[in-house]
Amino acid sequence: MLRVAVVGSGPSGVYTAQSLVQLHSDVLVDVLDRLPCPYGLVRYGVAPDHEKIKSLQNNLRAVLEHERVRFLGGVEVGPGAVPAARLRELYHAVVYCVGAATDRHLGIPGEDLPGSWSATEFVSWYSAHPDAAADGFVLGARSAVVIGVGNVAVDVTRMLARGQAELSPTDMPQAALTALAASRVTEISMVGRRGPSQARFTTKELRELGALPDTEVRVDPAELALDPAYADPSGLPAANRRNVEVLRGWAETPAKDAHHHIRLRFFLRPVELLAEAGRVGAVRFERTRPDDHGGVTGTGHYEDIEAQLVLRSVGYRGVPLEGLPFDTTTGTVPHLAGRVLRENLVAPGEYVAGWIKRGPTGVIGTNRPDAKETVTSLIEDAAVLVQKDLPEDPLTALRAEGIEPVEWSGWQAIERAEAELGASLGRGVVKLPDWQSLLNAAQGDAG
Repeated sequence: MLRVAVVGSGPSGVYTAQSLVQLHSDVLVDVLDRLPCPYGLVRYGVAPDHEKIKSLQNNLRAVLEHERVRFLGGVEVGPGAVPAARLRELYHAVVYCVGAATDRHLGIPGEDLPGSWSATEFVSWYSAHPDAAADGFVLGARSAVVIGVGNVAVDVTRMLARGQAELSPTDMPQAALTALAASRVTEISMVGRRGPSQARFTTKELRELGALPDTEVRVDPAELALDPAYADPSGLPAANRRNVEVLRGWAETPAKDAHHHIRLRFFLRPVELLAEAGRVGAVRFERTRPDDHGGVTGTGHYEDIEAQLVLRSVGYRGVPLEGLPFDTTTGTVPHLAGRVLRENLVAPGEYVAGWIKRGPTGVIGTNRPDAKETVTSLIEDAAVLVQKDLPEDPLTALRAEGIEPVEWSGWQAIERAEAELGASLGRGVVKLPDWQSLLNAAQGDAG
């Protein structure tokens, strides 16, 4: 019997487990996660109002309930926890599916002023991630600037413009719902350093901004016209062309009265966050223009946009894993078709899948073929891997070392507690927002 540990229970980890049990009839898979809850970014990254995408949890659930798959939450791999070397002793193979855990920084003056946050910190707060520490995002803010033009930037912009009636039916934690319902933010600027034809958001997400109640979306036709592809987008890839067409429609729509105003700005590069009364008060941007190489260059002209809240959404980055090699340039673990490489040599029994393998690219579905490639490599190696003698059941060994994983029944207890919390608040399911309440619920003590 081949025993495999999959580290990470987000889409890449669950798809890895799925491929393993589909392609190998004699494998037992333990899916380990640092958190007591499964599903990774599907639970803690997908916006609360994206019910259709969040329903993907049902597909992931079916894998984690497979008879040869076991979920072990609350198990951290690394310093002060379970060393990577110990995992290799307990399993024939270990597949790391740990994502890209940190945000890229702008690297500009004022970035660390109070009121300046990464978009991930904001998302973690309204998604009830138990590591989310901050909660004062919208307090005292009237204007917000979102730096970046990808789907995460669209998500946080949309959350800032949603009202209580739209957010209450979601599983957003009560404290975040209360804060956003009381928010005085009415002006939101989403700003990109390049042009509309190079924006990274999907058209579906973009259109959702235009469907928000009591919200006006504004685009400056003069800024759009700076993009050489704007006048004739026919040569663009279909997705980019559709984005340009949506933006063109908004640019040509007359202004209207609304509670929220969303401004989509282009060809502006942030150069400094300006302080006011000890916190961020505005963002200084330099006007850019297209160069001849698909990038942009500065023009020396500047514009300040008022903002008491700044959310930086300029990409993610992988972090080194204790005990594994790491390429600091790409933010990934070196690999060959998913096999971990140590000094250009394959490390037997160690594998990667997901963002830590390929970088933070693609959509949720991209993880499926990515995981299958890694699993194919693992199964090719299985005849050699299975020759290693293992100690008893890894769970028995972990418990003997003082680790008490949250098993599937514990996760089901968390689900029940979240349903009960929602019912008590007159809402649907409401997420438990902190470690203690999650662990109490997992042990059957919702109090």
